[in-house]
Amino acid sequence: MLFNSYIFIFSFMPVMLFLYYMFVIKKQANAAIWTLIIGSLVFYAYWDIRYLGLLLISICVNYAIGSSIEKTRSKTSLLLGVIFNLSLLGYYKYADFFLGNINHLLHLNLPVLEIILPLGISFFTFTQTAYLVDAYRGETESYTFSTYALFVTFFPHLIAGPILYHKDIIPQFSNLRNFVCNYRNLSLGIVLFGLGLFKKVMIADNLAPWANIVFDNALKATFLEAWVGALAYTLQLYFDFSGYSEMAVGLGLMFNIKLPINFNSPYQATSIIDFWKRWHITLSEFLKNYLYIPLGGNRRGASTRYRNLLITMLLGGLWHGANWTFVVWGGLHGIYLVINHYWRKAGGSLPSLCAWPLTFLSVVVAWVFFRAKSFYDGMEIVKSMFGLKEVILPVEYGFLKSIFAGTSVKFSLFPVLPIGTTELITILGLIIVLQYIANPHKLILGFEPSWKWTTIAIIVLTISIINLNKVSEFLYFQF
Repeated sequence: MLFNSYIFIFSFMPVMLFLYYMFVIKKQANAAIWTLIIGSLVFYAYWDIRYLGLLLISICVNYAIGSSIEKTRSKTSLLLGVIFNLSLLGYYKYADFFLGNINHLLHLNLPVLEIILPLGISFFTFTQTAYLVDAYRGETESYTFSTYALFVTFFPHLIAGPILYHKDIIPQFSNLRNFVCNYRNLSLGIVLFGLGLFKKVMIADNLAPWANIVFDNALKATFLEAWVGALAYTLQLYFDFSGYSEMAVGLGLMFNIKLPINFNSPYQATSIIDFWKRWHITLSEFLKNYLYIPLGGNRRGASTRYRNLLITMLLGGLWHGANWTFVVWGGLHGIYLVINHYWRKAGGSLPSLCAWPLTFLSVVVAWVFFRAKSFYDGMEIVKSMFGLKEVILPVEYGFLKSIFAGTSVKFSLFPVLPIGTTELITILGLIIVLQYIANPHKLILGFEPSWKWTTIAIIVLTISIINLNKVSEFLYFQF
């Protein structure tokens, strides 16, 4: 079920709120918890009921192993739990990828399995794997099955995050003070949900066609078109995923549950290190705490640190999908981070006027490979962006002819793809706006219900709902 659908907004969400607060008013906290669990399972099963069993098996197995680890601190139990989780993820997400690569390398013709990726498997697998590791570290308590099940299935985060940690969420399910009618939380939740829906429907979905036409025609894209496509996707992904995350946080607040903020103005970053403190924050924390640090972190010298950074980002790229383009994306960010840390260690610094565009450009180039259908397509777009292929500009740029006299730059009356100056100006305008727009966490800290926020919520929800003329999945559903 999609947050940006009529059935969710006008059926599922109102019914869940009604049932939840009915039990809250009656002071029946356990019934309210089970209402959220059952509702979350219905939410998941609406996509494909066949995979509901997989989710339930995963929850039961991880809860049993986690309970065993809490009692025994058994490394064997932890290893079995991690193997179980990675086996599920490996089979459903990477089996066809590896079979295809084996066929290519060994010139075989092994049949691919054509497995349908279960929705949200990456997120609920990471969430539960982190729980098992924390149980082994002695950081968990003997939680009830109902609170653990709700921790995993809570519908606002189930499909595409943010990735949750037990210490931040499960105690909220045990705190009776959360089972009250908190009108501030409810109001703030509605505002955040509306703003997130607006970002998805009105911005991300309208940028999508500009990105799609370029990445679907990577070989044809000229200089300007390649830049439009790359920048359009850079913004589309941000508005789509941050919109989802804000909707998730808003929905959580409606039920008095505080989910973590997942984005903090990442395109304002002035270094790649800064970028990863702002982009998909819960994934960054997971990779750091459960991969980078266990690998040794920075405890064994600079060369080991750089190796661990590269391994972490390569695996982080592969986590996003079974395609070499994701590995390239992760590898690029690994190289960026190594350079950034080396530069800092050497005492280097750049003024913001230089640091921001360099960081943003590096991120855009990496996103090209993240979005491209193949490494070859990604390279073609990057070459067009940097003038390594024939540079063709629209004829309205004719006033620049004297500047490019004697070069290979050409001016064409008919662009290869139907995008150009108007789209580029719109994109640049959005980039400028992102440099000044307030962060969601600032809104959360300073929010007080008022007629101003009521008006804003009504406007953004009305505009978004009117424009729900087509249902489009969130981009991170595919990961």
